[in-house]
Amino acid sequence: MMTKTTNLSDLRDRLRDLSCGSGRHMVALAGPPGAGKSHVTDAMLADVPAAALVSMDGYHLDDGLLSARGDLPRKGAPWTFDLDGFAVMLDRLAADDGRDVLIPVFDRNLEISRAAARHVPGSARLILVEGNYLLLDSPGWRDLTRHFALTVMLDVPQPVLRARLTARWSHLPADQARAKLEANDLPNMDLVLTGSRAPDLILPNG
Repeated sequence: MMTKTTNLSDLRDRLRDLSCGSGRHMVALAGPPGAGKSHVTDAMLADVPAAALVSMDGYHLDDGLLSARGDLPRKGAPWTFDLDGFAVMLDRLAADDGRDVLIPVFDRNLEISRAAARHVPGSARLILVEGNYLLLDSPGWRDLTRHFALTVMLDVPQPVLRARLTARWSHLPADQARAKLEANDLPNMDLVLTGSRAPDLILPNG
């Protein structure tokens, strides 16, 4: 299927149609760091009935484990997530057995994932799955797409992404902020932009 460009209004209508159909549907909302995925997801959740959220960020590996592996400076790279656990959770949601499903949520204030911090009700007909690497064309990650009835990639100009990511670390000393940006955020951004599979829809958000 050819990728098409959409807007917030049309995407909202598309998601409403899915939520009113038979069965449960999962929709991937992907994009690089700083693309505004959380903002778009919140807007969709506010207007689409019977929708629930699952964020890939809930599957960040703990800082202690990342530190022991020497990966803490790259927190947010694909290998710093519990991909297997995330995949199992999507399997559970796809089963649509009528039961509520407890999911982890990443607490940005504490920089830690809190287990069973949110539930997806069994009645939810639409699951918005949000994360950087949902369309990554690499082993393990590409297997996730079998769950998605629709895939959406946020499209933001790179200068805008860089400005947003720079602002994200403005509270840190300049050298630490530069390291966060240049040694982690920008490589992760490049990977999403160059290593993702083509989505069904592109949503400009810059």
